[in-house]
Amino acid sequence: MASTLAMIISSKPTVAVIFRPSPWQLAHATFYGDETAAETMGGACGYGNLFVNGYGTDTAALSSTLFNNGYACGTCYQIKCYQSKWCFSWVPFTTVTATNLCPPNWSQDSNAGGWCNPPRTHFDMSKPAFMKIAQWKAGIVPVMYRRVPCQRTGGLRFAFQGNGYWLLVYVMNVAGGGDISGMWVKGSRTGWISMSHNWGASYQAFATLGGQSLSFKITAYSTKETIIAWNVAPASWNVGLSYKTNVNFH
Repeated sequence: MASTLAMIISSKPTVAVIFRPSPWQLAHATFYGDETAAETMGGACGYGNLFVNGYGTDTAALSSTLFNNGYACGTCYQIKCYQSKWCFSWVPFTTVTATNLCPPNWSQDSNAGGWCNPPRTHFDMSKPAFMKIAQWKAGIVPVMYRRVPCQRTGGLRFAFQGNGYWLLVYVMNVAGGGDISGMWVKGSRTGWISMSHNWGASYQAFATLGGQSLSFKITAYSTKETIIAWNVAPASWNVGLSYKTNVNFH
């Protein structure tokens, strides 16, 4: 893995843009998988093994109303069980990261099994995360939730896939708002190349970048802050590898 130097771009370069918590809102929550959270691995955001990549079991799949076509990948939420006999009264809330999509189930009514059908706001949590706020026998509970800043250790991480003519990058360990709206790549022999949103937390560039060290420019979806991570990957970079930086959002 390669370390990087970084630069923050904003209207006030000396002041970082800080993501602030949102107001509390009503929703519902269910769970999927078992206590091992094995079924939560992978998922629509493309984070792969959630243990290896630092997300653990404190995760949730979002209904499409929240998922925002993948732009909500990496966002963080405080969730507390609300006005149910199944709630654990001694737990104020738990914090989860959005790592997956809970797709609609049009064969079932929105109030009887189709919990993630639009326009419902719903969290399908890993079972270990759900069991922090309520008894699992409940199946579904009303909750209060709010977006909060993501607390991450270290900088952004970039996992590479693709081939010699197509670079696909998964962005992980995003702090601050946790979300990304745009990304650019720069080879040591190129200018900035705009990357398009592929799916989940991945961005792609159709360019020949082999044999060049790579830098990335990333814009946050929520705060619009842009940061540059210089020399993320050395000229010897390869697909299937991950590279870390020392820069992150706030």
